[in-house]
Amino acid sequence: MRGTVFTETMLGTVRLDTGPAPRPIRLDLRAEADEVLRPHRTTRARLTGRVRIAGLADDLRATGELEISPLARRRVRYRLSFTAGGRDLTLDGWKSVTPRHPVASMTVLPFTLYEDGARAGRGTLRFPLATGLAPFLLSFRFPARRDPAGHFAPRWDGSPGRTEVWYTTLTDPATGTGIWVHHELTAPTDGSAPQAHGWAASFPPGAKVRHARFGPDTWSGPAGGFTADGVTAGPGRLTGSAGDFTWDLTEQPLDGPLFTFPRWSWRHPVLPAAHMLPAARATYDGTFHDGERTLTLRGAPGASARINGHGNARRWAWLHADLGDGGVLEIVAAVSTRPGLRRLPPLVFLRLRHRGRTWPHRAERSALGLLGAGRFRARIGLPDWTVTGRTLLRRVRVEVTQPTERTLTLDYRDPDGAPAVCRNSETADARILLERWWGRWRTEARWTLDGTAHAEVGDR
Repeated sequence: MRGTVFTETMLGTVRLDTGPAPRPIRLDLRAEADEVLRPHRTTRARLTGRVRIAGLADDLRATGELEISPLARRRVRYRLSFTAGGRDLTLDGWKSVTPRHPVASMTVLPFTLYEDGARAGRGTLRFPLATGLAPFLLSFRFPARRDPAGHFAPRWDGSPGRTEVWYTTLTDPATGTGIWVHHELTAPTDGSAPQAHGWAASFPPGAKVRHARFGPDTWSGPAGGFTADGVTAGPGRLTGSAGDFTWDLTEQPLDGPLFTFPRWSWRHPVLPAAHMLPAARATYDGTFHDGERTLTLRGAPGASARINGHGNARRWAWLHADLGDGGVLEIVAAVSTRPGLRRLPPLVFLRLRHRGRTWPHRAERSALGLLGAGRFRARIGLPDWTVTGRTLLRRVRVEVTQPTERTLTLDYRDPDGAPAVCRNSETADARILLERWWGRWRTEARWTLDGTAHAEVGDR
């Protein structure tokens, strides 16, 4: 089944009930539907994007719903939630489609602002035909849609010497706190009983990083995800407790799956490991308590990821970066423990989803840099590590910083009994530069993440 993805920009003014003069307002939105858009039917889509109101709001993480029903109900309705100066506002309005004035009715959006259910203002937005029509039409994509739930099911087939991981990382937009919940199945190489264990961690800005472990517990073989020691991780829901930590989170996927390693390696586990995200981006609602404070999450951006393999790499680095406006960058750079591979520089798997497209087109492209095909390189260290790479027409540079005071060091064991250590920060910094060749290298996009990048460096 295919879905529909497109972007839209609207400009206008809003008059607050508490203010005398109207203010300029701008919406830069991305709509994602799980079906192909059909004008004669009603299609519902998820909205994400940026809301700017002069002197009041600049929210990069607005979320909402779009009802597209130009013929069936003769309207296109927008409902968008965002933050403005510490206030939680909702924009609700619709374009009333009329046969007599189809262009005007499809480009004018009267709306009302609400705060806690009470009216807070009114305004009008317009779609700029002269400058917005071409980008709007060119933004349409019809990607294949697959149910992310299927990727949460355990892959372990009972073989000894395997590791399987379900982990979730996110950032609370209200406080800037990073959250990490890690679930792991370890099947020892000696054939002893598989164990389920994990941990939860919080990274509050300006305060001490805290964590607590759960398990080990006997693996019971659940069909839909991870269940052990009162902790569950499955499609759309994460619950559990560890020490004085408790959490109850719901997950809303915002994008399709992203295979960091080649897609075939997830279906056929012939590589030392495989890594993927059931949804490249997601938002989280619910509560998370770390023993000292309780966070109430609303629309917290993040993602869940899956690992299936023989254990940890000899040395590795990982990055998940939500770039806003529907963009995401995922990197795994690793040195294998396999004989013959352990002496090579890190293999880089880099996937950048930007403006509805994923680059490089195939995951193998960045890893083949060792053969001179992609020229992707990683320099792994702490507190700073970098990844650079290029294809024929694009190149990227990623600089990651994991400050010591914002990094958590954890030790654990692989299936063969060897110790492993990871150094994780859910409040890391990242600088990302994407360039394109137009007779010379020109900047295509640049992102700066201060305290919202999720990163890790580890070794055995």
